[in-house]
Amino acid sequence: MAAEDAVATTDGSFWAAVGGRPTFEKLVRTFYAGVASDPELVAIYPEQNLEGAIQRLTGFLEQYWGGPGTYSEQRGHPRLRMRHMPFKVNPAQRDRWLTHMRAAVDAIELPPLYEAELWAYLERAAFAMVNTFED
Repeated sequence: MAAEDAVATTDGSFWAAVGGRPTFEKLVRTFYAGVASDPELVAIYPEQNLEGAIQRLTGFLEQYWGGPGTYSEQRGHPRLRMRHMPFKVNPAQRDRWLTHMRAAVDAIELPPLYEAELWAYLERAAFAMVNTFED
């Protein structure tokens, strides 16, 4: 997406500015392709098929960034920390998550200001999900 295209939106949301659903879907699918290839990280996902996780993360990110509110309509309040509590998320897993998410963010080739805003959020969210320092 060219920078001049990114700022020409009808609703003014980040979601629309970066290309809407197709951009977030590419981001999340690229991320989960990395997760699927990472035995230590994929082990914390309860499902064999990651499609459910792909749809949930896509919906969450779309809603967070100004897209449709489908995530909350289907699942209620995001409650990210609460939803992740059943899973051991330590700093090493956080770092693996960030490695795959960094590759995914790079793959969507956003204009620099949008990329920086998205990455800052994802990095903060990843640090907030750590719930143990045990291996």
